[in-house]
Amino acid sequence: MNTQDTGGQRQVHGQVKWFDPTKGFGFVVADLGGPDILLHANVLRNFGQGSVVDGSLIEILVQDTQRGLQATQVLSITPPQSDAAVPLRDMAEFTAEDIAQRPIEPARVKWFDKAKGFGFANIFGNHEDVFIHVEVLRRSGLSDLQSGEAVGLRLVDGERGRMAIEVVGWEVAVK
Repeated sequence: MNTQDTGGQRQVHGQVKWFDPTKGFGFVVADLGGPDILLHANVLRNFGQGSVVDGSLIEILVQDTQRGLQATQVLSITPPQSDAAVPLRDMAEFTAEDIAQRPIEPARVKWFDKAKGFGFANIFGNHEDVFIHVEVLRRSGLSDLQSGEAVGLRLVDGERGRMAIEVVGWEVAVK
């Protein structure tokens, strides 16, 4: 296991095997093997995210418990890179650097339906809907959003109105 001892806890680099926000937990596989590591939704929320996409690279602190290894703190998450993803027409012209230079605007999720592949949010102080596509969510390292969840959005004006090109957890947005 790729670990660093931090007084009863160890720092582990790994990959999210799966995470189910409805169940409130998921598992991480350490880079150097070993048993699966439980990732509880509360630990993820303390990092500022309500979900994480499967396959994300993750750096966590873990501790041994009677039930096995459990994450106690998330230190970083890197979404999986996928060249196979079809670019969204409204995003095709933007590089990662272009996206990173756009301001993060505070928003609240109106609704999001993972099965439909999209949802909407509202920027604080503005009732206009902002479209959020599931592919943008995945590229942002998230797997789902809950109604009422506070997030940060980077936006573009698309063919049919404002749309998110990046979604970040609220804790990330306020840093």
